[in-house]
Amino acid sequence: MARRWAADGRDLALAARRLDELERLREELLSAHPGITVSVHPLDVTDPAAVGEVVDDAVAALGGLDRVVANAGTGQGGPIGTGQAAGNRATALTNFVGTLNQAESALRHFRGVGRGHFVVISSVSAVRGMGGAMNAYSASKAGVTALADGLRTDLLGTAIRVSAVHPGYVDTALAAGLPGKIFTAGLERGTAAIVDAVERERPRAYVPAWPWVPLSVLMRVAPLPVFRLFASGRPRTGSH
Repeated sequence: MARRWAADGRDLALAARRLDELERLREELLSAHPGITVSVHPLDVTDPAAVGEVVDDAVAALGGLDRVVANAGTGQGGPIGTGQAAGNRATALTNFVGTLNQAESALRHFRGVGRGHFVVISSVSAVRGMGGAMNAYSASKAGVTALADGLRTDLLGTAIRVSAVHPGYVDTALAAGLPGKIFTAGLERGTAAIVDAVERERPRAYVPAWPWVPLSVLMRVAPLPVFRLFASGRPRTGSH
């Protein structure tokens, strides 16, 4: 996403836990697009004070923020009650509480300036609770979607927009160990679909639209024995 937006001439503030990777990306982006500004910020989104500091630092570095994309996520743990509670808690903490932390700081800034665009990266797994090792992950992403819905309700009639993007399977490190993947999008196609949905500022988007728009409908109405056939995959321990 950073590469796509840099090519469009956008100034960027990039935050993640691994500063060395952020710095490599900044060098790449500035080499290809020397006219933009790129600031980098080491961040663990589960630390609310750190999130607030990074948002403030990004505002100072760029002279303001037009958009914040909450994209941190992990997929750890296993079926509930099988001794993998620590991984399941880590997934819930990063995916939902981490997004909540980012929402608090981003919306504080946007409310102050009276405009902005807050984006959460949810998942098609949020459509309906998935089983097995996907249970905690699916639940955390459903929480992220509900959070975006609630924010949109609060901000109706203002110049602050809130979007929830629901990617299907995309060929990233997080999905590398997931069995039973269907309709996996390549990294370029998946990224393009996410960026395009964000740029349209749609309240909800399922991407890539084919096949995930019709599949999201089928996921809601499929009988449980049918849904279970593809709803009990195992996310790889890791993060994006």
